[in-house]
Formats: sequence, structure tokens, C-alpha cells
Amino acid sequence: MTSPRLLTLMGSGETAPTMVKTHRMLLDRLGPDSRAVVIDTPYGFQENASELAQRAIEYFRQSVGRPIEVAGLPSLTEAAPVAVEQGLTRMRQADYLFAGPGSPTYALRQWAGTPVPGLLADKLRSGGAVTFASAAALTLGRVTVPVYEIYKSGHDPFWLDGLDLLTEFGLPVAVIPHYDNTEGGHHDTRFCYLGERRLRMLEALLPPGTHVLGVDEHTGVVIDLDAETATVVGNSSFTIRVEGNSTVHPTGTVLPLSELREPGTAGAGTGAARPVRADPATEVAQPATSLLAEAELAGQRFEEAIARRDADGASAAVLQLEAAIAAWSADTLQSDELDRARGQLRSMIVRLGDAASSGLVDPRVTAAPFVAALLELRAAVRVEKRYELSDLIRDRLAGAGVEVRDTAAGVEWDLRSAP
Repeated sequence: MTSPRLLTLMGSGETAPTMVKTHRMLLDRLGPDSRAVVIDTPYGFQENASELAQRAIEYFRQSVGRPIEVAGLPSLTEAAPVAVEQGLTRMRQADYLFAGPGSPTYALRQWAGTPVPGLLADKLRSGGAVTFASAAALTLGRVTVPVYEIYKSGHDPFWLDGLDLLTEFGLPVAVIPHYDNTEGGHHDTRFCYLGERRLRMLEALLPPGTHVLGVDEHTGVVIDLDAETATVVGNSSFTIRVEGNSTVHPTGTVLPLSELREPGTAGAGTGAARPVRADPATEVAQPATSLLAEAELAGQRFEEAIARRDADGASAAVLQLEAAIAAWSADTLQSDELDRARGQLRSMIVRLGDAASSGLVDPRVTAAPFVAALLELRAAVRVEKRYELSDLIRDRLAGAGVEVRDTAAGVEWDLRSAP
């Protein structure tokens, strides 16, 4: 049986909870015995490259529920030939090739003149899945945004030649992940940190006939080359931009692939298929788009539980945040958020432990020894028929919020309000 030909572009969140469902779906389509390999080249220049590779392994094992191997190609220019060939063999034997964050410039430099581009193209020609996110997604088009050189080093906007793997399939495009990025706060960091001004400059420099595919963060587009469809998945939107004009397709949209090839012309004047939404009944609520969003939700639930003196609810909120930290720990873009979330978790645990100040102790438990002593004294003076003193004890208890009732079964008490 021939494997499906699947190309998935992810804007970010490739090892976050938001993309678990997509990875599972793709691997399920390839079959239970499909072999997955993560290409570690894009971040191979980083000192913690081995740690990032291990995070990917743990993410697939724990969250996706499938094993993944590391290609072992952090560098193809400096590694021993045997090590390079071993990594290339892993790629050849893989059904599912996955790559993510790092530097597109570094990855392209390492892959130039090697079998890597051909191996990727073969997967898309003969069967298999290629899932590229973030920096790796940048490399796939005719041209690539050298994001570090422009955003970090201040270089004038320019295009770098990409792998150009998509033109063969009728997609002469530039892929831009992190399309809706907002990290800049007061300055524009959309479009993979370019902003509108620099993207317009780059659009003027595009090769003729080339347009932009933009993928929002924690969002993907699954291109089925056999079915000729493109399905938007994840939390946000996918954008087709031609000469500054954008068509935005929200998650759940299923597009004919012709719409990506020749935007705006698919079925023009014929009433042919247009973008459609998936059946809402089959849509599944997506996870929060960041660890901080998860932490904020857990914090709200914790405060609400504290306000209503719900110890179980407060504990559940703590466990919710702990689980979120574990789920997001594989996402390499969340290091600062991890620190902030862990700080909030510690604060919640301290407050939960300080039961008296948090108000989680049942006031009846606190008051019981004192009320019992006074009721015992009241019983003694009643035996002595000292009813005025008995009434005085009852009135003083009432003044403290303790309601005393003499019943046939004995003396009962309760709190009208917290003492």
C-alpha cells in the first residue's frame, strides 16, 4: 500500500500541546509501524542541541504517544562522513520527517550540496510525511527570510535562496511562520519578526510569480498532495498573501490546493469549490496558545477556590498548572514562560500550605475545642441550677457567632458566620 504524501507547515508550537492532535493524525495516516525521525540540523549550532533533541523525543513519547528518532545531523559540514551517512540513512528509512526551531540560514548552509533536499523531495514524491515548523518551515520555499540577520543584526531586508521544494508541486511560494507574532509589544513583530514595513519591502523583491504563505503561531496547514487539499489546523489562521493583499483562512478551513497555487483564481466564475469550514460537530476545542495562558487560567481557578474556601478546588488548580508546565516543557520557545509559570506554581503551593491565612480550614474545626469547653461548663452550671450563668454562656457564644440549641437528643451548635 502506498503511503500518503503529506506536507505540513506549522507556524510554531510544534512541540506544544496545540500540535499533539496534528502529529497523531499524521502518524496514524502513515500506519502504526511508521518510523518518525526529527532532523536536528536547524538548531545544531546551539550548545544545547542535544537537550532540544531529547525534548522532542520525550514530547513524542509522552504527548503524541509514538517514538521518534534523532537524525543525528546537527552539522553536515564538520561531522565525520560515517556519522553523516548514518543520519542520512535514518532520513531515508523514515516515514515521517520532522524539523522545527533554530536558524533557517544555518540549516540551508548545512544542507547545501548534500542529499538532504533530495531526500525531502523524494518523500513528497513517493510517499511519506514532511512536517516542518518555525525555522525549518522557512527553508521550504523558493526564498527564505533570514530572520536572525534582519531582526537581530539589523541587516537590510533581503531574501535568501530556499530549498524550493514546493515549486515542483505548483507552489512557487515563500513560507513565513510566526505570522501573527506579538512579542514586540509596541512594535510590529508580525510575519516572523519582519513587521508590515519590512514585509512590503521584501514583497517587492520576490521572484516573479511568487507569493507568500503565512502560518500563524500554534497553527498549521496540512497539504495532502494526493487529495489536492490544504486543511488549516491548530488555534488560529493561515494566510495567502499576494502583492500585499491577504486572504485569511481560520482553523478548520479546507481549501482546494489550486487556491494556494493560484490564489483567487480557483473556480473563478464557475461557482466551483471555495474555502469551507469543517463540520463544527467534529471540531475539538484547542488547548491554550501559551503556557502563560494556561497559568493564568489555573491562577483564576485557584483564586476562586480560595474565595469559596474550597480546598479541593484549590488543589485541583495547582495540579492543573503542574500538568500544564509538564506539557509545555518540550516547547523550546517557552523557556521564559516556564520560569514564570514555575514561580506562580510555587506561590500557589505556599498559599495552599498556609491553610490558616488562605481560609481553607473549616472554621468549625478551629472553633470546636473552645466551644466544647464552654458547653461542658454550661452543662455543669445547669446541673447546679445556675441558669443565669448558663444563659450568660449561651449569649456570649451567640455573640461570637455560635448558635446553641438544646434538643431532646442533647446540645447542638453551629456557626452563623466565621468567628
